[in-house]
Amino acid sequence: MDLSSDSHVPKYAQIADIFRQRISRGVWPQGFRLPANEVLADEFSVSRVTIRQAVDLLARDGLIEAQQGRGTFVTGTLAQDRWLRVETTLAELADVYRDTSPEIINISESRTDAPLLPQDGTPAARYVFMRRVHSRKQQPYCVISIYLDERIFRKSPKRFRKETVIPILNDMRDPVISGARQTLTIGTADLEVAKWLRIPLNSPVAEVRRVFTTADGTVVYLAEVTYRGDFIRIEMDMRP
Repeated sequence: MDLSSDSHVPKYAQIADIFRQRISRGVWPQGFRLPANEVLADEFSVSRVTIRQAVDLLARDGLIEAQQGRGTFVTGTLAQDRWLRVETTLAELADVYRDTSPEIINISESRTDAPLLPQDGTPAARYVFMRRVHSRKQQPYCVISIYLDERIFRKSPKRFRKETVIPILNDMRDPVISGARQTLTIGTADLEVAKWLRIPLNSPVAEVRRVFTTADGTVVYLAEVTYRGDFIRIEMDMRP
């Protein structure tokens, strides 16, 4: 199996992540005896030292245990951690962000135009651009680029800088958000996204583009969000 040589994530950490996925998905169930280090080293084209480093990471997490004279066994389980729901209504989406209360790292801020598409609506006069990382329990789960109508930003700049934007917008009475659309596509992490999300280069990600408009069709909010693929859960009511 090929690992990413361009990633900032060390090979042993990439391998440990693959091992975690095997345990999480039941490929390596509890009680499973891991292949010998030599076999795993051949699979990943790395040294046995690198495999031992990966195994040590999982052992410290209580997922595996080396038993003298018998081998290394899976002794723990991983709960499915796809806790982040991509909701289909603005109110539900606002509730998700209220419930998760993410830790926010602001990467950059500027005033600019928004990269709108013709079908998005009428551009506002000027936007405040904020690029940030959202984390939960010190684990980054998304990188987001936000274009917020400058007139709205000026209403509460401190809150917009420190809090998630969607709950604030949803609670505002002026302006009222009358239109909200989002599209989701599956992609892979580029070098910058991999760095911020602490994942290997080309890891699967979910890319979401959100557009909020007012009654007159003015785009007051545009967000381009990249989520870690292993955190995302989408639920759909498939009515007959």
